[in-house]
Amino acid sequence: MVDNLEAVFSRGAHKMHRSAIRELLKVANLPDIISFAGGFPAPDLFPVEQLKEVVSEVLEKESARALQYGETAGDPRLREILVERYRRDGVEVDVKNLMITTASQQGIDLVSKIFINPGDTVICGLPSYLAALQSFAAYQAQMVGVRHEVLLDEIVRRLIDEGRKPKFIYAIPDFQNPSGTTMSVVERRLTLDVAHKYDILVVEDSPYRELRFDGEAQPTMYQMDGTGQVILIGTFSKVFVPGFRLGWMLADEAIINKCETAKQAMDLCSPVFDQKITACFFDKGYYEPNLRKIIAAYREKRDGMLAAFERYMPEGVRWTHPEGGLFLFLTLPEGLSAKDLFDIAIRENVTFVLGEFFHCDGSGQNTLRLNFSYMSKEKNEEGVRRLASAIRRLMGG
Repeated sequence: MVDNLEAVFSRGAHKMHRSAIRELLKVANLPDIISFAGGFPAPDLFPVEQLKEVVSEVLEKESARALQYGETAGDPRLREILVERYRRDGVEVDVKNLMITTASQQGIDLVSKIFINPGDTVICGLPSYLAALQSFAAYQAQMVGVRHEVLLDEIVRRLIDEGRKPKFIYAIPDFQNPSGTTMSVVERRLTLDVAHKYDILVVEDSPYRELRFDGEAQPTMYQMDGTGQVILIGTFSKVFVPGFRLGWMLADEAIINKCETAKQAMDLCSPVFDQKITACFFDKGYYEPNLRKIIAAYREKRDGMLAAFERYMPEGVRWTHPEGGLFLFLTLPEGLSAKDLFDIAIRENVTFVLGEFFHCDGSGQNTLRLNFSYMSKEKNEEGVRRLASAIRRLMGG
């Protein structure tokens, strides 16, 4: 063993931090704990019987290709399916603009790898997806948080005046993780206007878009852009099978080509067998009915959790009302600490994720993220009751 291993690690490695959520999940697995901490889909909604049929068919008809190495850009049929779905939604896109990734997290990491030099500036929302912040930090980016789109022009102009022009703006427009909120068309247009004005890329992280329970679907920023400045990242993890680890990127052909080159050095290709199964699942007409089933189940869980908040939460506590996705965000009265609440909540056998983890500037000390997709509706209600009890204890000193 090297005597001083810390001195051997790269500067980027020193910037890496273990996921706070993954560490919390160790606590969440304790007996009797009701956990709102993870971002897991409900396992009882996995289409197991249909997958048995599809897996057998793929092995029978395509085993030579399904079990072999594949193209770095992804399975041709699966790429065609995704392009066809985007075109039905009015998005002008070609197969050359789409690449399959090993889940959406690889897409985020590829964007970081090909664009971020140490010290570069990246614009993030307040709050923002924790694993994206981890990726940006690992590539030694300087993150600047923006709480509202109306402030974006002023912040970007100031950064440019300081010689710190941002490499890109990172946004999660639909049912944002962690807040559950959705950007309006006006907010999306404000962001794109700033990107166009200052010639900055936009990274549109879109893992939850298909999980809409109510309200009107907003156009993607990729669709609204029209200049090739938006990179859209999607995933099957929230709407199909998370264990397959399949996602995709939509971008200008030059960006896709560079990401494909970078991906070759990572994993050569995403799991080919999983891609073949997914493409076959679509071709047999199973995907859309399965998605509708998932949406109905999550809508019921969300409604149940919101009703439980109304029933149990003390006055002064606020929460978001997501139109879809997996999460909602709870805000404690000013002066209260979610970290202090966490210690009390553990004794009440309920867990959550501290909201400060999602803020690149260290703010959000009185916020927490809650997941409603994984637990049953009954456990969600009991968990909210326990959490409200913990909050009352915190408020009472």
